[in-house]
Amino acid sequence: MKEGKLRIIISSLKQLPQVAEDILTIAGNRKLFSFKGPLGSGKTTIIKMICKKLGAENQVTSPSFTLVNEYLTRDGNILYHIDLYRIKSINEAYDIGIEEYIYSNSYCFIEWPEIIQELLPPDSIKIKITTGNKEKRILEFE
Repeated sequence: MKEGKLRIIISSLKQLPQVAEDILTIAGNRKLFSFKGPLGSGKTTIIKMICKKLGAENQVTSPSFTLVNEYLTRDGNILYHIDLYRIKSINEAYDIGIEEYIYSNSYCFIEWPEIIQELLPPDSIKIKITTGNKEKRILEFE
């Protein structure tokens, strides 16, 4: 991690458990996360590891076709994993009940949040992922 704008550099998949822990530490008690980045940048992979750190009992999978996946933790808490890639308007987001997830006070991880940017509270954790050589990923906290 570097000073100034918060940033995490990942050079190997082996770092993911520590990266997930670092993201949760940075978040503190905040539970709403949005992840921006190109296809294949690792959004789902990072979210899987965060969910694992939070104790998800179910297998964490991409919600690309279901739009929303719900996971339970060992403690009985709910984790929401949302993929808005196929959503074309904010009205479609309202139709899937996006506000209920955002304001649920449960952990909520949103991929492709651009369409609902105006709905995200200012204190939500916004992460932009850029890709580098091979496995290298740069996570910037906006």
